[in-house]
Amino acid sequence: MKNYSSRKDVPAHETWDLADIYASMEAWEADYNKIVEMIEQLKMFDGTIKDARSLCDYLQMKESARYNYSKLYVYAHLQMDLDTRVSASQALLEKATRLGQNMSSANAFFMPFLLSLEETVLKAYIEEVKELAYFEDDLLEAYRYKKHVLSKEKEEVLSKMGEAFSSPKQTFGMINNADIRFGEITDEKGDKIRLTRGMYSKLIEDEKRDKRKEAYHAYYEPYVQLQNTIASTLSSAIKNNVLLSEMREYPSALERSLFSDMIPKEVYDNLIQSTKQNIKPLHDYMTIRKKQLGVEELRAYDLSVPLVSGMRQEISYDDAYDTMLKSLQPLGEEYVETLKGFKEKRYIDVRETPGKRSGAYNLGLYGVHPFVLLNHQDDLDSLFTLTHEMGHAMHSYYSSKHQPQIKAGYSIFVAEVASTVNEILLIRYLLNNTDDPQMKKHLLNHFIDQFKGTFFTQVMFAEFEKITHEKAENGEALNAEAFNRIYEKLFREYNGMDIVFDDEVKYGWTRIPHFYRPFYVYKYATGFASAIHLADKLLEGDPAAQQAYLNFLKSGSSDYPLELLKQAGVDLSKREPIEHALSIFAGLVDDFSKQL
Repeated sequence: MKNYSSRKDVPAHETWDLADIYASMEAWEADYNKIVEMIEQLKMFDGTIKDARSLCDYLQMKESARYNYSKLYVYAHLQMDLDTRVSASQALLEKATRLGQNMSSANAFFMPFLLSLEETVLKAYIEEVKELAYFEDDLLEAYRYKKHVLSKEKEEVLSKMGEAFSSPKQTFGMINNADIRFGEITDEKGDKIRLTRGMYSKLIEDEKRDKRKEAYHAYYEPYVQLQNTIASTLSSAIKNNVLLSEMREYPSALERSLFSDMIPKEVYDNLIQSTKQNIKPLHDYMTIRKKQLGVEELRAYDLSVPLVSGMRQEISYDDAYDTMLKSLQPLGEEYVETLKGFKEKRYIDVRETPGKRSGAYNLGLYGVHPFVLLNHQDDLDSLFTLTHEMGHAMHSYYSSKHQPQIKAGYSIFVAEVASTVNEILLIRYLLNNTDDPQMKKHLLNHFIDQFKGTFFTQVMFAEFEKITHEKAENGEALNAEAFNRIYEKLFREYNGMDIVFDDEVKYGWTRIPHFYRPFYVYKYATGFASAIHLADKLLEGDPAAQQAYLNFLKSGSSDYPLELLKQAGVDLSKREPIEHALSIFAGLVDDFSKQL
């Protein structure tokens, strides 16, 4: 594994080429000034939209402003994530964020105005000016929100308060990415060194238990120390979400989050209920894990180490990319060739460097291309992360290529399907292309652990969010003690009685960035269940299934997410896809147990 102490040391071909967005800061500033002018022009439409033509002029200008702003913001966002410590990048992102809030404020008048029109009047406008047909679906969709839109004055105030409402998320981001200093661990020479996230992801899987234990305690050390600060930011984020939901007269914060995608509350509840009713195979797996490790007490730092020893592989980034491309052959030649080009064209920032944002993501920019952030560690987990994020990137690429700007952005609800289909195809490929019985057991173990992390853990997180938001809605206290109590209870329910708790277990909530993006994590689980079904169809070699899936990737937001998934062959309005996925997991655990 290559470690880089400075970004300058990383080979250029393993870094983003942000010149694809702006060749210089002068170009960024030119667009900034252009958007400032457009915002002033947008404000002038307030009270002056009197007919079809002026409505069309406003909508076209707004879309143009948003297109330019998305480039401006994404550039600043990517620069910031490359090194969160750089004050110039922080200032650039703050400047872009403020501009976005000014644009929201300038457009705040429009939704109340639109909903003051009779629907018949709007439809007559659309008939009169042909260019309005481009905006028709979005305009008519707005009437679904009518009871949740406030007065023009209140909407303007809320738009101006966007920065304040986003403050808890920004604060946690700075704590988690820039300020966190993990504890010390002992290196191979016996010297004390500061733990990093990249080191932790390796050490928590180390076959030496004392190494795992030391890394686990060092990793949680700053989170435990900062528990009250982080509890304050998380409590504020939850309360802000509840307040906005109440102001807009949604029955609950959960239902507000589901509204835009037209997801019935039952989908969320069924996910949790079905999982808990079928939790026994996960508990059985914990029993297998304890027995296989030969420990008297199974601890939290024992849950990530592979159960088949001696199978750790170093997989270079180049080898990982080649393996990924081979595994995705069931998606067709065009898909694979397109994906091959992403590496050559520098769409990916590969290596962990000091100050770089942790984790991995894809950010699709319409009119440019996807940008993928990795912190690649040259191991099997990194191969899976790469394959996952490139699923997102291809979804962005296809939707942008085949949909107009207004429909190119796909819902988060379907986003995790594309990434997880890729992961399922990869694990099936790896299992089918080794004759080594030990490697097969190792990969099967990896598949089970992937299932646990992408499905069961995310359902547990989803229940944590549901409980904490309900407590906020009932006016109950949300502090470190309350969060600890809820998290510890859920961790026990999901993971079973074989685990002996270290004190750090109950602080698991302190380190989860997704809790600042409310009711997001359940989509990993629904996406995983959908992906299992779709990947199995692709592996059967059915051309119709392949075409249906590729059409799904090209569909953007051309329909509601549940409908798009139905067209691809999955109906999440029913329990069957969830229960099918859980039955697959039970079979994996049973197979693994027999092989051991």
